[in-house]
Amino acid sequence: MKKFTVFLLSILTTIGVFAADVVISDDGSGIGTTTWTADNTYILDGFCFVMDGQTLTIEAGTVIKAKPGQQENASALIVAMGGKLIANGTPGLPIIFTSENDDLAGSVPDEANGLWGGLIMLGKAKTNNATLPKQIEGIPTNETRGQYGGDDNSDFSGSLRFVSIRHGGTDIGEGNEINGLTLGACGEETTFSHIEVVANKDDGVEFFGGFPWLDHIMVAWVGDDSYDYDEGFSGYGQFWATVQIEADGDRFGEHDGGPSDCETCEPYALPTIHNATYIGVRGKGRRTITFRDNAGGFYSNSIFALQDKGIDIEYIEGENEGSYQQWKNGNLKIENNIFQGVADSSAAKLFTVSVPKDENDNPKWEIPAGYEEAFAETFATTGNVVADAG
Repeated sequence: MKKFTVFLLSILTTIGVFAADVVISDDGSGIGTTTWTADNTYILDGFCFVMDGQTLTIEAGTVIKAKPGQQENASALIVAMGGKLIANGTPGLPIIFTSENDDLAGSVPDEANGLWGGLIMLGKAKTNNATLPKQIEGIPTNETRGQYGGDDNSDFSGSLRFVSIRHGGTDIGEGNEINGLTLGACGEETTFSHIEVVANKDDGVEFFGGFPWLDHIMVAWVGDDSYDYDEGFSGYGQFWATVQIEADGDRFGEHDGGPSDCETCEPYALPTIHNATYIGVRGKGRRTITFRDNAGGFYSNSIFALQDKGIDIEYIEGENEGSYQQWKNGNLKIENNIFQGVADSSAAKLFTVSVPKDENDNPKWEIPAGYEEAFAETFATTGNVVADAG
């Protein structure tokens, strides 16, 4: 009987009924070129890098878990510049990243966050940082494999399809959490399709420059912004969605043009985003989208629902008038969208102009006469409507 039991367990493990735990760690040489298979569960122990010249392939249906820990003990998967991640799940067999404590059957509350790090992908595409490469947010500055940025806009960092990233966002330092999915200078050959980020402590998806393509992206119940872009991000997005909860969350989109030390640097952030569906919570004082630091971008054919404040674009006094100037130059367009239950539904509150504040929380400058009215008047003339989307 004992021999038969051992034989049966071996067969069940082989066909995937029981998955073996495989602990993944990194001694400084990366995890190597390898394939993770669905008959195992992989446990990330610390920062695990796919280094330059290495390729990690993850089979459909594979579950990757990560050990808990803060700061230097955090666990995350990082694809360094020159590394590649091929993680293509299917609708029936998604690839799941989650906490080691998650049995996928209710052991972790749906909205629990900060239980591990997240997924970080770093490429060689352009950003508007003054110096390149730059260290990515969420990785200690003494870890040089956390650098990103170059001049190869066609850079290929990998392909992700049907991937779920759950319960991440651990702290690595004061006010420095890892995003659910962080993309640093990924090139236009890098693609993401049918990705969800659920219950991350910080942002859902954050972009630092680059030109990747992302379609069918879902962000739910995150602690900060749903979609955050910066440093000249100019990729393409279609069918993005977010759902916020009452307890956590901020803007649907925090969209910056350049870093704080190089706000006027080019290329400006000019992504194109179509068919977004962003759903918030009334009564929490949250904004729909903020464009600032010379950010541009193009939103169209989208739905924005249930948020206390509308879309604001930042005015900066002087020769360069920030995102307001991008709008005047045609580099910022918000067209053919539906607004439901946002602000008071008036154009003057749905399309607004903001200014930076000083250390005493006072506006730095006055907005010139007519600027706010001019922006608000374009609400209707560019095909936007207030309606019940159903």
